[in-house]
Amino acid sequence: MADKLTRGVVVLGLGRFGRSLALELMAAGDDVLGVDADPRLVQQLSGRLTHIVEGDTTSEEVLRQLNIGDFSRAVVGMGTDLEASILTASVVLDLGVKQVWAKAISASHARILTQIGVHHVVRPEHDMGKKVAHLVRGRMLDYIEFDDGYAFVRTRVPQAMHGRSLSGFGVRQLYDVTVVGVKPAGGEFTYATPETVLRAGDEIIVSGQQRKVEAFAALS
Repeated sequence: MADKLTRGVVVLGLGRFGRSLALELMAAGDDVLGVDADPRLVQQLSGRLTHIVEGDTTSEEVLRQLNIGDFSRAVVGMGTDLEASILTASVVLDLGVKQVWAKAISASHARILTQIGVHHVVRPEHDMGKKVAHLVRGRMLDYIEFDDGYAFVRTRVPQAMHGRSLSGFGVRQLYDVTVVGVKPAGGEFTYATPETVLRAGDEIIVSGQQRKVEAFAALS
């Protein structure tokens, strides 16, 4: 297998999640090796990935033959078949891949993947559900939360801040959050500075601990 490809990403399991991820990586310019035991899925993606192989992702012998250990990044995309997910992740880790992502469908699945050494566990349905719930419940326009409880929120400027500069209003002192970007009505996002004056209709990006950015967004 060409060295160029092994500098790309291997996606193991080409169901709905793995397929979508592999195609997004391709669109972004990455080289992608896709592997799945289902010949139907392999046929559907033939010619759309840099390289695609029909094979048992739980087999160490198969993954060795594909030089998976030479890849620096791998994604274990199957979720509903927990045994296949865990076995595949274990083999990939044993082969020495430095950064392994894996999909989990439950908290217990995620815990097992973490315990065997997976570097990044993702729960797409769970994470999207949390995000949508935040958007439905509050005044947020967008919401991103990280594992340690840190979050970014896109929201509108609270009325109390209209015509005020960030330093003059004292956002950080009052709410312990940071306004990192401002988008005037009809304009583009720019970096915020202490001198930035906020207007009615502006959108802002705020960062900080989850509960604090949520409390601040509730003001808008």
